[in-house]
Amino acid sequence: MAHAHAPYSGFAVGAAVRLTDGQIVTGANFENASHGLSLCAETVVLATVNSLGRLADVEAIAVAGGKDCISPCGRCRQVMHEAEQIAGRPIAVYCAAASGDAMMEHGVATLLPHAFGPADLGVTKKKS
Repeated sequence: MAHAHAPYSGFAVGAAVRLTDGQIVTGANFENASHGLSLCAETVVLATVNSLGRLADVEAIAVAGGKDCISPCGRCRQVMHEAEQIAGRPIAVYCAAASGDAMMEHGVATLLPHAFGPADLGVTKKKS
């Protein structure tokens, strides 16, 4: 959250991904004057993990911001669903308040039931 660029909303959000080897990768929201081009912390961190070639290694993602537990938006849930399909395992999603005083755990499927994803397009996980 400390690295968020949120001059328009003032709502800083941070996200962290835990990879299968325990490595933690972080990201923060990045707003833009053209609000629709803003990037959520969750998509920033997943794009960073992808740029490292590690999207298949995602085990969990945490998102924090605000006074109460925050939850990923619909776009982020869809991106998480895609990451989960690529990983081939459930990804735990931890939603927290900025203070760290409150946290809730969800599964991607709980956050986005009946999701549309790669399998619906006939795309399956690549074998290593």
